[in-house]
Amino acid sequence: MIRITLSDAIRQACPVFHGAAVYAAVTNTSRNEALWEEIALFTQTLTATSRLEEIKLQPAIAATREAYRRCGKDPGRYRPSAEALRRRLLRGIPLYQIDTLVDLINLVSLRTGYSIGGFDADKIAGAHLELGVGRAGEPFEAIGRGLLNIEGLPVYRDAAGGIGTPTSDHERTKMDMDTRHILAIVNGYGGEAGLKEAAEMIRQLLRKYAASDGGSILYFS
Repeated sequence: MIRITLSDAIRQACPVFHGAAVYAAVTNTSRNEALWEEIALFTQTLTATSRLEEIKLQPAIAATREAYRRCGKDPGRYRPSAEALRRRLLRGIPLYQIDTLVDLINLVSLRTGYSIGGFDADKIAGAHLELGVGRAGEPFEAIGRGLLNIEGLPVYRDAAGGIGTPTSDHERTKMDMDTRHILAIVNGYGGEAGLKEAAEMIRQLLRKYAASDGGSILYFS
């Protein structure tokens, strides 16, 4: 398991932060129909019971938005990924399909409101990640969206630089069809309530859809 620590800047801006990291051996597939049945069922429930203006009030999403403000970022311009996913569905836009590992992480984000970093653990440089705050001009190639201005965003860094923010993860450490080990990080900017359930949800889905034993969980703060 990779060691994960918090910078002083994050401790000051987000004093109640708690995290959970799931590390597991996996087998990825291009698409899993049973998983997409779960995603479709959740989509139906969400669109029938939620309104667009209520999304930012969901506890985990609201806490992440507040963390953005405390770190110096406007959450209206740079939305956390869980919020962006829910907004997409409530606007009638289908969830994009990538591969089984990405799709199941997206499902957990949708269900829980946590913006979850999903990384190919074998692509992480070194054995240590630190959660800090993005700096002005810090390079970050976001997955599918090019260079992202991460100044004022919470960001995980390995020995080579930033790899993940709640808005987007980095191209360098993204999961793909060759991924054999996953590191999924659940970010509790509002505290530890709900973290265990979200981490166990990831492990359950990995067992069902990614030929995994569920791996292990590290809690950190």
